[in-house]
Amino acid sequence: MKSFGIKTKIHFGDNALERLAQMPYKRVLVITDPFIAKGPMIQMITTPLERSGKAYEIFHDVVPDAPVDKIIVGVQKMLDYLPDAIVAVGGGSAIDSSKAIREFALNINRYAEVPLIAIPTTSGTGSEVTSFAVVNDTAAQTKYPLVSPSLTAEEAILDAELVKSVPPAITADTGMDVLTHAIEAYVSTNHNEFSAALAEKAIEIVAVFLLRAYLDGNDTHARQKMHVASCLAGLAFDSASLGLTHGMAHQLGAQFHIPHGRANAMLLPHIIEYNAGIHKDSRSQSEYHPSVKRYSTIALKLGLCSYNKVMSVRSLIQWIQFMNQDLKIPARISEIGGISVNDYMSKVEMMADAALADSCTATNPRTPDRESIMEIYRNLW
Repeated sequence: MKSFGIKTKIHFGDNALERLAQMPYKRVLVITDPFIAKGPMIQMITTPLERSGKAYEIFHDVVPDAPVDKIIVGVQKMLDYLPDAIVAVGGGSAIDSSKAIREFALNINRYAEVPLIAIPTTSGTGSEVTSFAVVNDTAAQTKYPLVSPSLTAEEAILDAELVKSVPPAITADTGMDVLTHAIEAYVSTNHNEFSAALAEKAIEIVAVFLLRAYLDGNDTHARQKMHVASCLAGLAFDSASLGLTHGMAHQLGAQFHIPHGRANAMLLPHIIEYNAGIHKDSRSQSEYHPSVKRYSTIALKLGLCSYNKVMSVRSLIQWIQFMNQDLKIPARISEIGGISVNDYMSKVEMMADAALADSCTATNPRTPDRESIMEIYRNLW
């Protein structure tokens, strides 16, 4: 038996942040990063709280990749303040940190049911509606995906005003993260009709609006569409899970601090080629891996009509590569400054082992082996 449900109530559209004034909670812990806490954006959060007479404190000791030591500090802050709600404001790191802080704090002292209201300021992770969080053990240089229904936020607020100032490079990285979420959910071994419908719509929106949002950050319509696409893709992979692209990207982030969405974008064409078993030398076959049909359907949704399955998959791979080029996302690790070939290659085996053990890899449509993952990492250089 399978099941599908959406725990999170989603507020979106014009003036979505007004929900902060309407919510019934009186004592709020706002968790965000220093950039937001010290900038003008924080007033968009605090003004409706103040107008409605809510008490609040701001915890802003949040840094990228949600390191465990910072989460411990946040747990102490929550246990000292004892809020009756948490408002998480930021990108994936802030929301993931908030999920982990609440989870660990309530395991220590379940003084009340403390709802989480997630407000994303980037259009990428979908973390506002998922039961996933990624935390980073900086000492071991390993990222750990956490998965539990209790991590899911009770509410999400999607307001395009919060993403208008996102720089083009981050818009590109996070936008390709949305596409990767949707594609991996669509071909996951755990896909279902509900996750497929959500993923298809997310892919359709990204194809039309990502480049628009990248080229003009003030295109509010494109920004709002990408914000919704991120949420849809999050719902899709929360139901169906992900795949090898994420399993491998987590290691590139942990070892070399490559932004998560960028790592996904760079890996995605390689993983589609690997999963489908279709490459530049492929010819028509009597049978294909089951993922080929689903990749071909994605190509069709994108208007990449081809006369056979091989060309459909190749067209999809090339479309992603062209999208990366337009978004100025590097195709190779060697194009990223500060990483030496010797350092990178010396960590390939370790990264391959970690990618195999990553929970996202478990639902990849093709079961990978260590040598294949190592080859993909090497080819990525």
